[in-house]
Amino acid sequence: MKALHTLSQSTLGLIVCLAVGGLCGVFAEPAGAVAYFVGQLYLSVVNMAAIPLLVVATFFGLRQVIALPRPRTRVGTIMLLALGIVVLSAVGGTLLGVAVGPGQHLSDAAHAQLGKLVFQSASEAEDMHVALFAHGADPAGGASFVDVNDIVPDNFYRVLAQGHSLGILTGTILFGLAFAALSREQTRMLSSVFEGVYRGFETIIAQANLLIPVMVFGVAAHLTSQTQGATLDAMSRFLVCFALAAAALAIAALATIAARAGQPFFTALSNLKAPLLVALTSGSATAPIPHTIEAMSEKLGFSRGVVELVVPFGSVFVRAGAALYFTLATLFVANLYERPLGAVELAIVCAASVAAALLSAGQSGVATVGYTGLVLSLLHLPVEAAGVLFVTIDLICEGPRNVLSLLAACTVIALVSAGLPSERMAVAAPEGGAAALDRVLRFTFTRGQLVLAGGCAVTVASLIVLLGMGVGAR
Repeated sequence: MKALHTLSQSTLGLIVCLAVGGLCGVFAEPAGAVAYFVGQLYLSVVNMAAIPLLVVATFFGLRQVIALPRPRTRVGTIMLLALGIVVLSAVGGTLLGVAVGPGQHLSDAAHAQLGKLVFQSASEAEDMHVALFAHGADPAGGASFVDVNDIVPDNFYRVLAQGHSLGILTGTILFGLAFAALSREQTRMLSSVFEGVYRGFETIIAQANLLIPVMVFGVAAHLTSQTQGATLDAMSRFLVCFALAAAALAIAALATIAARAGQPFFTALSNLKAPLLVALTSGSATAPIPHTIEAMSEKLGFSRGVVELVVPFGSVFVRAGAALYFTLATLFVANLYERPLGAVELAIVCAASVAAALLSAGQSGVATVGYTGLVLSLLHLPVEAAGVLFVTIDLICEGPRNVLSLLAACTVIALVSAGLPSERMAVAAPEGGAAALDRVLRFTFTRGQLVLAGGCAVTVASLIVLLGMGVGAR
């Protein structure tokens, strides 16, 4: 168990697992399949705990933030910053896509390979109509991304059972606001229950994260055994463009967090090492929640109330990585089909990518790829291209998407809570340092005070002895 804990926290160890898993997928596919199965069990456990954790953590964090000064301004600022960062990611991805042009100037072999995949998928599937909202049954058999009742649910238990994160958030916020309006005496018992549930689900995810090395090994083996080299080569321009854009935005976010925390860049990176590794390798946006809360509140010193609200909320809804992914994927398909895009169409790409990122809240992996069809359908581009081209490389893109979204949520925390000394925790200094000496509690007494304290102690001891004798005599 200790070895798994050390390995799950080691960058070098996870890289070794990744490399060995890739070789295993080529030369020992059955062993890789077993490891991949264990990794899927890990993800099932994490996802099982995700929805209850998000409900309780969002409610608990909202209760704490409401107790801070100017709660309405604080919550409104969190919402606006979260939306603004997602929009900036979409705009940055669009500008980079226009400058780099992923999908342009591909070789004949790459065009042939991608065309083969798209035509094969199109021949196996019927034409599909994609709509943003559903309003009852569609006689044409069209597909929709979200039902209005999933955003503002008429039955909270239904969206909770079905895992619709947008409806869950709506119900949780409404209940949390009503609950926070009650007095502490009226809600003390239920608050204690919520606290225990919250910490319990944190423990479940933290223990499940010990299987991350096995999951990394299995995912690498599955990727090398299932993905064709020709497909990876044909999609290499998109992969490189997406990786560079995600890295640039991640560095900018880390720089902002470090500046707000008053720490050097590499110190802040070291403090966030654990949640970043989990986000990069687990394939789950909720797995890093316990590590992120600990790092942002205890190591970087931000307000714990703000951290406990924004981290669970951000893991589902601050989807900067998804917005970047959707913009670059759309531009790749447009360039692949030689469809020039004007300024108005690029604005549509940005807006639709932000909408798709928000609507895909709570989704991960291949489920996220399907929302690329929302953006493609608005530009009348082939939706099936997203279903086949990007599914083949989604395991590679999932890690950078999660890392960028995690850092975006941490940036919201830094911008909201930094600079407020009354709401920040003191960052622990190294033992033996000057700061540690300053925190030592010292008692200084005069002789008269010592004599008085000694007399009081003797008097109290005498009274206790006399009381004991009296009780014994009776």
